[in-house]
Amino acid sequence: MDSKRLAIIAILASLSIGTNYAMISLSNVKLMDLIVFIGGFCFGPLVGALIGIVSWIVYGSLNPLGFSFPIWLSTMFSEVIYGIVGAFMRRSLSPKGLKGFKDERVAVSIYFGIIGMFLTLIYDIITNIVFGYVSGWNILFAIIVGFVPFGFVHMASNAFFFGLGCVPTINAISKIVGGESCDVSEK
Repeated sequence: MDSKRLAIIAILASLSIGTNYAMISLSNVKLMDLIVFIGGFCFGPLVGALIGIVSWIVYGSLNPLGFSFPIWLSTMFSEVIYGIVGAFMRRSLSPKGLKGFKDERVAVSIYFGIIGMFLTLIYDIITNIVFGYVSGWNILFAIIVGFVPFGFVHMASNAFFFGLGCVPTINAISKIVGGESCDVSEK
């Protein structure tokens, strides 16, 4: 791996951690998921997963909101899903396959927003199950309490961030790194 790519990966991990601390007062509104997804999209599943793990190792262990080992593990390994799916999305994404929109960038942005929302649903289900188990709550009750309002806020904010942020960020990274395009419309 060349130094440019390595620097961008380090910057993505740093941004993931830094933005989480900067947005600590906004419950379940974070850029981490988007950053991990983009890392996977641009650099592959291993790098995307690594960005998610490193982010949670730092943020989760030095979390001003407290620490719980099982919850920390569940958030760390659930975050990996964003990086892995990001890598697979790059392989499968074809803007030409998203018909019905005149502007491919709009279609791709909506597509990324839906993907972000769906991944967040999976993440929240996993972490709410672990939270319920650790807290001694009924698992179904923990999932319901976790979704209202926290899960809905998390899904809506990620849909917004993924829809707005994926295309320009992936294109910027692609231009900096050079070489193969990330197959994201620049229209």
